[in-house]
Amino acid sequence: MTNQQNHIKVDAFIDRLKQWQDEFILMREIITETELVEDYKWMHPCYTLENKNVVIVQDFKHYCALLFEKGAIMEDPYHTLIQQTKNVQAARQLRFESLEEIERRREEIKWYIEEAIRIEKSGKKVPMKETEDYEMPVELQAKLDEMPELEKAFNQLTPGRQRQYMYFIGQAKRASTRENRVLKYIDHILNGKGMNDR
Repeated sequence: MTNQQNHIKVDAFIDRLKQWQDEFILMREIITETELVEDYKWMHPCYTLENKNVVIVQDFKHYCALLFEKGAIMEDPYHTLIQQTKNVQAARQLRFESLEEIERRREEIKWYIEEAIRIEKSGKKVPMKETEDYEMPVELQAKLDEMPELEKAFNQLTPGRQRQYMYFIGQAKRASTRENRVLKYIDHILNGKGMNDR
Protein backbone atom coordinates (compact mmCIF):
# COMPACT_ATOMS: atom_id res chain seq x y z
CA MET A 1 0.00 0.00 0.00
CA THR A 2 1.40 3.40 -0.91
CA ASN A 3 0.37 6.91 -0.01
CA GLN A 4 0.56 9.14 -3.08
CA GLN A 5 -1.14 12.21 -1.63
CA ASN A 6 1.32 15.03 -1.01
CA HIS A 7 0.53 17.67 1.59
CA ILE A 8 0.51 21.22 0.18
CA LYS A 9 2.41 22.61 3.20
CA VAL A 10 5.14 20.01 2.72
CA ASP A 11 5.41 21.06 -0.93
CA ALA A 12 5.85 24.69 0.17
CA PHE A 13 8.32 23.70 2.90
CA ILE A 14 10.55 21.82 0.45
CA ASP A 15 10.33 24.66 -2.10
CA ARG A 16 11.63 27.11 0.54
CA LEU A 17 14.58 24.96 1.63
CA LYS A 18 17.96 26.51 0.88
CA GLN A 19 19.85 23.43 2.05
CA TRP A 20 18.89 19.73 1.90
CA GLN A 21 16.17 20.22 -0.73
CA ASP A 22 17.16 17.22 -2.88
CA GLU A 23 17.65 15.12 0.25
CA PHE A 24 14.15 15.97 1.49
CA ILE A 25 12.66 15.11 -1.89
CA LEU A 26 14.35 11.70 -1.84
CA MET A 27 13.38 10.96 1.78
CA ARG A 28 9.81 11.96 0.95
CA GLU A 29 9.84 9.61 -2.04
CA ILE A 30 11.04 6.72 0.13
CA ILE A 31 8.50 7.39 2.89
CA THR A 32 5.53 7.82 0.56
CA GLU A 33 6.15 4.33 -0.84
CA THR A 34 4.73 3.11 2.49
CA GLU A 35 1.27 3.36 4.01
CA LEU A 36 2.20 6.42 6.09
CA VAL A 37 0.17 9.58 5.51
CA GLU A 38 1.99 12.84 4.88
CA ASP A 39 1.22 15.76 7.19
CA TYR A 40 2.91 18.98 8.28
CA LYS A 41 3.55 19.45 12.01
CA TRP A 42 6.04 21.45 14.04
CA MET A 43 6.98 23.23 10.83
CA HIS A 44 8.33 19.99 9.29
CA PRO A 45 7.07 17.11 7.16
CA CYS A 46 5.55 14.50 9.45
CA TYR A 47 4.33 11.04 8.49
CA THR A 48 1.55 9.40 10.44
CA LEU A 49 -0.31 6.14 10.84
CA GLU A 50 -3.94 6.52 11.97
CA ASN A 51 -3.13 10.11 13.01
CA LYS A 52 -0.21 9.00 15.19
CA ASN A 53 3.20 10.49 14.43
CA VAL A 54 5.67 7.89 13.20
CA VAL A 55 8.53 9.77 11.50
CA ILE A 56 9.46 13.44 11.04
CA VAL A 57 11.92 14.73 8.44
CA GLN A 58 14.33 17.24 9.98
CA ASP A 59 16.95 19.66 8.74
CA PHE A 60 19.99 20.87 10.63
CA LYS A 61 23.09 22.82 9.67
CA HIS A 62 25.38 19.82 9.22
CA TYR A 63 22.92 17.02 8.53
CA CYS A 64 19.33 16.14 7.76
CA ALA A 65 17.50 13.36 9.57
CA LEU A 66 14.54 11.08 9.95
CA LEU A 67 13.25 11.25 13.53
CA PHE A 68 11.37 8.14 14.64
CA GLU A 69 8.92 8.95 17.43
CA LYS A 70 9.30 5.52 19.09
CA GLY A 71 12.88 4.90 18.02
CA ALA A 72 13.95 3.85 21.52
CA ILE A 73 11.99 0.59 21.19
CA MET A 74 12.79 -0.11 17.54
CA GLU A 75 15.18 -2.86 16.52
CA ASP A 76 18.47 -1.37 15.30
CA PRO A 77 20.22 -4.02 13.17
CA TYR A 78 22.32 -1.44 11.28
CA HIS A 79 23.36 0.28 14.55
CA THR A 80 22.59 3.69 13.05
CA LEU A 81 19.80 5.03 15.28
CA ILE A 82 21.02 8.04 17.24
CA GLN A 83 19.74 9.43 20.53
CA GLN A 84 19.99 13.22 20.02
CA THR A 85 20.83 13.98 23.64
CA LYS A 86 20.89 11.88 26.80
CA ASN A 87 17.60 13.49 27.85
CA VAL A 88 15.61 12.38 24.80
CA GLN A 89 13.59 9.42 26.02
CA ALA A 90 11.62 8.09 23.06
CA ALA A 91 12.77 9.45 19.69
CA ARG A 92 15.79 8.34 17.67
CA GLN A 93 17.31 9.73 14.47
CA LEU A 94 18.83 8.42 11.28
CA ARG A 95 21.23 11.13 10.10
CA PHE A 96 22.44 11.90 6.59
CA GLU A 97 25.04 14.30 5.24
CA SER A 98 24.39 13.99 1.50
CA LEU A 99 21.97 12.88 -1.19
CA GLU A 100 24.39 10.10 -2.13
CA GLU A 101 24.35 8.77 1.42
CA ILE A 102 20.55 8.59 1.43
CA GLU A 103 20.58 6.80 -1.92
CA ARG A 104 23.24 4.37 -0.70
CA ARG A 105 21.28 3.65 2.50
CA ARG A 106 17.87 3.45 0.81
CA GLU A 107 17.18 -0.18 1.79
CA GLU A 108 18.26 0.52 5.37
CA ILE A 109 15.94 3.55 5.53
CA LYS A 110 13.02 1.49 4.20
CA TRP A 111 13.72 -1.17 6.82
CA TYR A 112 13.60 1.38 9.65
CA ILE A 113 10.39 2.96 8.34
CA GLU A 114 8.72 -0.46 8.15
CA GLU A 115 9.99 -1.23 11.66
CA ALA A 116 8.50 2.06 12.91
CA ILE A 117 5.17 1.16 11.27
CA ARG A 118 5.27 -2.30 12.87
CA ILE A 119 5.92 -0.77 16.31
CA GLU A 120 3.06 1.72 15.87
CA LYS A 121 0.65 -1.02 14.77
CA SER A 122 1.65 -3.17 17.76
CA GLY A 123 0.50 -0.44 20.15
CA LYS A 124 3.77 -0.61 22.08
CA LYS A 125 4.64 2.44 24.14
CA VAL A 126 8.06 3.77 25.08
CA PRO A 127 8.59 3.47 28.84
CA MET A 128 9.08 7.03 30.07
CA LYS A 129 10.67 8.28 33.26
CA GLU A 130 8.02 9.12 35.84
CA THR A 131 7.97 12.37 37.79
CA GLU A 132 9.26 10.58 40.89
CA ASP A 133 12.31 9.44 38.88
CA TYR A 134 13.45 13.08 38.61
CA GLU A 135 15.42 14.58 41.46
CA MET A 136 13.76 17.58 43.10
CA PRO A 137 16.25 20.48 43.03
CA VAL A 138 17.05 21.66 46.56
CA GLU A 139 16.38 25.27 45.59
CA LEU A 140 12.92 24.47 44.25
CA GLN A 141 12.05 22.36 47.31
CA ALA A 142 13.19 25.19 49.62
CA LYS A 143 10.90 27.67 47.85
CA LEU A 144 7.98 25.20 47.94
CA ASP A 145 8.53 24.74 51.70
CA GLU A 146 8.71 28.52 52.16
CA MET A 147 5.55 29.25 50.14
CA PRO A 148 2.67 26.81 50.81
CA GLU A 149 0.59 28.36 47.99
CA LEU A 150 3.46 27.65 45.58
CA GLU A 151 3.69 24.05 46.78
CA LYS A 152 -0.06 23.60 46.29
CA ALA A 153 0.12 25.11 42.79
CA PHE A 154 3.16 22.96 41.88
CA ASN A 155 1.41 19.79 43.03
CA GLN A 156 -1.60 20.67 40.86
CA LEU A 157 0.53 20.95 37.71
CA THR A 158 0.45 18.05 35.27
CA PRO A 159 3.25 15.53 35.81
CA GLY A 160 4.82 16.66 32.53
CA ARG A 161 4.97 20.27 33.67
CA GLN A 162 6.41 19.25 37.04
CA ARG A 163 9.14 17.24 35.27
CA GLN A 164 9.87 20.17 32.97
CA TYR A 165 10.47 22.53 35.90
CA MET A 166 12.47 19.99 37.90
CA TYR A 167 14.67 19.16 34.94
CA PHE A 168 15.24 22.76 33.81
CA ILE A 169 16.02 24.06 37.28
CA GLY A 170 18.15 21.04 38.20
CA GLN A 171 20.29 21.27 35.04
CA ALA A 172 21.95 24.51 36.15
CA LYS A 173 25.43 23.86 37.54
CA ARG A 174 25.51 26.70 40.07
CA ALA A 175 23.14 27.08 43.02
CA SER A 176 22.69 30.78 42.26
CA THR A 177 21.50 29.96 38.73
CA ARG A 178 19.10 27.33 40.07
CA GLU A 179 17.72 29.88 42.57
CA ASN A 180 17.26 32.47 39.80
CA ARG A 181 15.42 29.92 37.68
CA VAL A 182 13.05 29.17 40.57
CA LEU A 183 12.35 32.88 41.08
CA LYS A 184 11.79 33.45 37.37
CA TYR A 185 8.99 30.86 37.20
CA ILE A 186 7.13 31.42 40.49
CA ASP A 187 4.32 33.36 38.79
CA HIS A 188 4.03 30.73 36.06
CA ILE A 189 3.68 27.95 38.64
CA LEU A 190 1.17 29.95 40.72
CA ASN A 191 -0.91 30.43 37.57
CA GLY A 192 -0.81 26.72 36.71
CA LYS A 193 1.34 27.27 33.64
CA GLY A 194 4.16 25.28 32.10
CA MET A 195 7.49 26.92 31.35
CA ASN A 196 6.56 27.74 27.75
CA ASP A 197 2.98 28.87 28.42
CA ARG A 198 2.21 32.56 28.14
